[in-house]
Amino acid sequence: MRRIRYLVAMSLDGYIAGPNGEADWIIMDPDIDFGAIFQQFDTLLMGRRTYEAAQAQGGGGGGMPGMTSVVVSRTLRPADHPKVTILGQDADRRIAALRERTGKDIWLFGGGDLFRSLLAARLVDTVEVAVIPVLLGKGIPMLPAPGGQTSLRLTGHRVYTTGIVSLEYAIT
Repeated sequence: MRRIRYLVAMSLDGYIAGPNGEADWIIMDPDIDFGAIFQQFDTLLMGRRTYEAAQAQGGGGGGMPGMTSVVVSRTLRPADHPKVTILGQDADRRIAALRERTGKDIWLFGGGDLFRSLLAARLVDTVEVAVIPVLLGKGIPMLPAPGGQTSLRLTGHRVYTTGIVSLEYAIT
């Protein structure tokens, strides 16, 4: 079974984006091998707001080359977005079915609300956070309220020279 992995950059105070969705605070570390990370996935799973933010930044089809993009939205019309798969009604069941297909892992790409709902549905397998050494003070939280308690088991960690701390957890 394919895993759904939530890979996200987060400020030290728990935000995945600034108050207006900005990500200019995310620093890049030369030791992070993004090519190797991208090779682990063939599907991007995102919520509507993350998809629209990617579109606004010139994301074209809303994804990354070589990956299928799946957007969870009750408001987007599939006919208006032919380059992505739109999941509206019964998204949890359809995402569970997506996990059963053969392929690489699925990257849950941004979207705290989507993360919260998939976590509650027990559809997230790992949480992989790059903690960026910045305090934003406000913004979009990694896990918006009301989130339930979820136990995690540390499976990996790394500290980079830029101060980024990468933490990998399995959902227990």
